[in-house]
Amino acid sequence: MTLNKLLLALMLSAPAHTSASAPTFDQCLDRLRAHALSEGIDAATFDTHVRPVTPDESVLELLDAQPEFTTPIWGYLAGLVDQERVDDGRDMLRRHADTLARVEAEYGVEPETVVAVWGVESDFGNTFGKRPLLTSLTTLSCMGRRQSFFRGELIETLRIVQSGDIAADALVGSWAGAFGHTQFMPSTYRRIAVDFDGDGRRDLVGSIPDALASTARYLERSGWRSGEPWGLEVRLPDDLGTRVSGRTSRRPLSYWRQHGITRIDGDQIDLPASTPTALLLPAGREGPAFLVFKNFDAIYSYNAAESYALAIAHLSDRLRGQGGFATAWPTSDPGLSRQDRRELQAMLLARGHDIGQVDGIIGAASRAAIEQEKQRLGITPADGRAGRRVLEELRADVGGAHVESRTTH
Repeated sequence: MTLNKLLLALMLSAPAHTSASAPTFDQCLDRLRAHALSEGIDAATFDTHVRPVTPDESVLELLDAQPEFTTPIWGYLAGLVDQERVDDGRDMLRRHADTLARVEAEYGVEPETVVAVWGVESDFGNTFGKRPLLTSLTTLSCMGRRQSFFRGELIETLRIVQSGDIAADALVGSWAGAFGHTQFMPSTYRRIAVDFDGDGRRDLVGSIPDALASTARYLERSGWRSGEPWGLEVRLPDDLGTRVSGRTSRRPLSYWRQHGITRIDGDQIDLPASTPTALLLPAGREGPAFLVFKNFDAIYSYNAAESYALAIAHLSDRLRGQGGFATAWPTSDPGLSRQDRRELQAMLLARGHDIGQVDGIIGAASRAAIEQEKQRLGITPADGRAGRRVLEELRADVGGAHVESRTTH
């Protein structure tokens, strides 16, 4: 999600106001209507699409639950950069080669990075999200944190509908308002989206060319440097302290060379000595270490979380034919791929847990079931995290499964 989450991250320090009665929701709608009309939204557009909204207070619970900030880095990457997504991404590179070549010629961003954003944001259009934007944004405009921010996003959503670019019922997405193949926020759509297929509409939902080109344009506007790498995994000398690390602690590449940092295979880094470079240690010095360059910052601007940017960067490398990281994550309980998560969910169902469908998405019901199984199996900590250990313990625990079979929809 674009500038979206850079702004959303700022919300986490704002005071919360979740009462629906002070002022009432209807009073808030009256104020929203006056504001919308002052911003050029037609009364009919507002009355048709906002006035009937019933607030969805479940979105308020999600303000502090973004997985980029709450999931261990190894678990976060395991689900986003698995072999399934790599295979699907390579298929997309082939299927949309002509469009991606035009996009690169126009904006200078190579296909693998554009497709990596697409894969992480919506699984190549398979998971746009299910929440109607107008419901979520109207709720967040009247309740919860940063109401002024969400009011702006609501107005921009109404502009999209009013323009005829995208129908209101097609605007579904995340709880915060991101939508389409590459999950733009409405305000980012207004600034960045392009009509790349030439049909007269900027349609990030129904047009893959529009979505891919708009993504590349966003990265270009964020300072993307054509032909340069995002970064690379490196080897640290034993005597290098970690105080010098951090994405914003930029130093010339020559500094890191002088301190003994090399490529992971021991070779020297073949880039100009003056290249601004930062050392990233997402799991401390015991885990994989990376030197990152300007293009990593461009990816980071799409969603202000280092784990997210690393997922995009790593997936783009995998799409180029590179392998996984050479250094293992410092954990005895690695994360699971989506295939592994589906297997885990199937076993939870077989043990009588009502978790819904097997989809590889570890939601609240799956976490509650995992916690119960960990308690039963004596796994500590007995939390709801889906990791390798609980999967393997359940594989071995044949007697713990119910005899009857269960089907999912």
